[in-house]
Amino acid sequence: MVSINNVKLDHVIAFGDAIFAFAITFIAVSIDIPDLPSNLSEGEVTNRLLDLLPQFEIYFASFAVIGIFWIKYHLIFNKIKDSHSIMLWLNLLFLFLVTLISFGTALRFEGDYVITFALYAIILTATSFLLSLIWIHALRYNLLKDDHMTIRQQKLYILQGLIPGLIFASSIGIAFFNLQIASYFWLLIIPFQIIFKKMTNLS
Repeated sequence: MVSINNVKLDHVIAFGDAIFAFAITFIAVSIDIPDLPSNLSEGEVTNRLLDLLPQFEIYFASFAVIGIFWIKYHLIFNKIKDSHSIMLWLNLLFLFLVTLISFGTALRFEGDYVITFALYAIILTATSFLLSLIWIHALRYNLLKDDHMTIRQQKLYILQGLIPGLIFASSIGIAFFNLQIASYFWLLIIPFQIIFKKMTNLS
């Protein structure tokens, strides 16, 4: 295994930011732009643009999910004082999964199918759990620069990372009954993140 112990943490975070930016950009360019020949009426153009609404809903959901991962990513690495080889390999695997989010989004653009939704949710579940694993690893090897975090705060950080993964995983089962409800089920992530944020600040 290649040793990466000497990689500066600032470079790790900068590389992560670049991957997040790439993932969001790739999602945007994957939107299927309709053909708008000059002989169309205004009504026909409007209808073709309205046909893009499902894609924009998926794009918005993916953008929000990547944004949440990016925020959590920085919250974690802002508390880490030094790089560690295992943690850096976990980070590379996490960023690999982030790039797969754009792949999952592109599949969802092709239509509402349970199998594509399930595959996308599996990618998001794995991404969420892996980010939590990075935090757990940092705790285990005493890599935190904030020595004043309580045990409760550290555990709340773990739960805050695991909850999105559990929601994504649960949505897979819901998708087999109702695909639209499964998609909206992801919105539960927002109030949970707010609740855990307040609990962490109060600890």
